[in-house]
Amino acid sequence: MDKLEEIFRLQAELNARIGVHLEGLDEAEKGRWVLNYTRAMQQEMAELVDSVPWKWWARYQKFDEQNARVEVVDLFHFLVSLAQTLGMTADDVYAAYLKKNAVNHQRQETGYARKDEADSRHI
Repeated sequence: MDKLEEIFRLQAELNARIGVHLEGLDEAEKGRWVLNYTRAMQQEMAELVDSVPWKWWARYQKFDEQNARVEVVDLFHFLVSLAQTLGMTADDVYAAYLKKNAVNHQRQETGYARKDEADSRHI
């Protein structure tokens, strides 16, 4: 089992322990969990921001790299759960990542001068 598959397995196990079962959700429940995980990630992003001295007017702040790393992992927990809510496996995420990465490189090669929503429809 590769590392990403193990992460997906562990996250499904944690979700089950918490009482969250993402299999067989109807459209309304799926939408609710997409919002739940998106909101949770927004909060984790705010906590990550607070790990960085962003208040230019305050001199007491310090960069808390250890906490920033923890917040990245917290984000990853919710991101994996979000992928699972959408029925994605580790293999699905990997395959989609490769395709989207190729699109992003193509955009850079062409100067990304215009938005083309169709360039990601195959993912």
